[in-house]
Amino acid sequence: MTYAVEMRGIRKSFAGVPVLRDVDLAVTAGEVHALLGENGAGKSTLMKILSGVFLPDSGRTVIHGREMVIDSIRTAEAAGIAMIHQELNVIPDLSVADNLFLGRENMWVRWGILRTARLREAARRELEAVGLNVSPSVPVRHLGVGEKQLVEIAKALSKQANILIMDEPTAALTETETKRLFTMIRSLKERGTAVIYISHRMEELLAICDRVTVMRDGRSVGTFDVRKTDLNTLVRHMVGRPMSDRYPKRQSEPGRCLLRVSNLRTKKLKGVRLEIRAGEVVGLGGLMGAGRTEVARAIMGLDPLEDGNIEVDGRPVVIRHPADALHHGLGFVTEDRKEQGLLLAQTVRENLALPTLGRRQRMGWILRKQENAMARRHMERLRIRAAGIEQPAATLSGGNQQKVVFGKWLETSPKILILDEPTRGVDVGAKAEIYELINELTAQGIGILLISSDLPELLAMSDRILVMYEGSVTGIFHRQEADQEAIMACATGQRRREEGNR
Repeated sequence: MTYAVEMRGIRKSFAGVPVLRDVDLAVTAGEVHALLGENGAGKSTLMKILSGVFLPDSGRTVIHGREMVIDSIRTAEAAGIAMIHQELNVIPDLSVADNLFLGRENMWVRWGILRTARLREAARRELEAVGLNVSPSVPVRHLGVGEKQLVEIAKALSKQANILIMDEPTAALTETETKRLFTMIRSLKERGTAVIYISHRMEELLAICDRVTVMRDGRSVGTFDVRKTDLNTLVRHMVGRPMSDRYPKRQSEPGRCLLRVSNLRTKKLKGVRLEIRAGEVVGLGGLMGAGRTEVARAIMGLDPLEDGNIEVDGRPVVIRHPADALHHGLGFVTEDRKEQGLLLAQTVRENLALPTLGRRQRMGWILRKQENAMARRHMERLRIRAAGIEQPAATLSGGNQQKVVFGKWLETSPKILILDEPTRGVDVGAKAEIYELINELTAQGIGILLISSDLPELLAMSDRILVMYEGSVTGIFHRQEADQEAIMACATGQRRREEGNR
């Protein structure tokens, strides 16, 4: 049998540490093949070898029956391989069109002059194909995370690849954008494109994939027909143990009001109102661009207010800067941990210490012994898997990076913690640990604002859910009243629902 992709005995080490150990993968043309495993299992490294980012230490790669040495991205693209990376690979100060066709501008060059109008028209067609309604001339830095993700998808599809690698393509997408992406994937499959699909959202695998190869600790531990297996079997192979409950249960008895926001107005928000009580998880849902992240940014002093009032513990406060928010007991785990949550070149210790440096200084000198003890305490509490507190944050898996972001805010002893997509790009094992941490924090009386595009997550973890549409709150649900259909009706502007109204 001739495979579109066949990788045999792939090995790869970094600084003497094995990352891939004799990995096998075989994908046929016209197949959507899932690659499943915890953060750090080696999935992304394997795909970076296939796409020419890394060279393997040993092993064979065969493309459409021909053995190849894929020593660069250009070699991979010439072989018909394109990859949508988990970490956004855009250049913020270039336009959307320039990002889409970076390195391929010569297609629109005549007599040494770039025909910008034709380039942008081609970009507009590619954007329409993925349902992204933005100007091709706008700089990418003005886009949200989900919009940047759609630019990445459009860029890969524009290369007309016959082998397409998708690493967490829906991590920043809403349900509507995800459905649109699935329609595109099915169309690609009908054209004979081999799609390798990496996702931590288990339901997606059953919806879109034909077969799944499971990786654990740098090894391939089995390939399964999706129609003949179940989620529990896949999870057991992935983590090496059974998982009894994806969403750990907790008893919730909300206490006093910790945060009250009324008539919050910015360029995006239109009079948002919300309350968070001690020990309560308030979910914030809505489609991409609805204003969820803007609520968090306004509360934290990152975006200027045109109007509105904020009360913390019953007292009016003025928050013009994140330092003000920190002073009043607010913490913010941002949706983009790479750009906004971490200093990637710095160590685990330095990142954990960042918001509270003043606590461990004497006469301008950092008390390193105290800082080391703090970092080790959070590594143990959060089960951060790293070689030590001096390991650079950039070399951690996505789930462990997210735990570091949590740790630095927990060190501030927050009253209220805002979590913006806290499990985006995080594997099922690390998700369970984050959910347990949320339950632990609420048991301590901390109030949580949980912003998520994952509806099952919102429904399972929230005591109340607020739904946004075009900068306004259009629905408020208690846990026992909420369901996906009602939430989506409010998220699309089809109906409004005030708290307590059925």
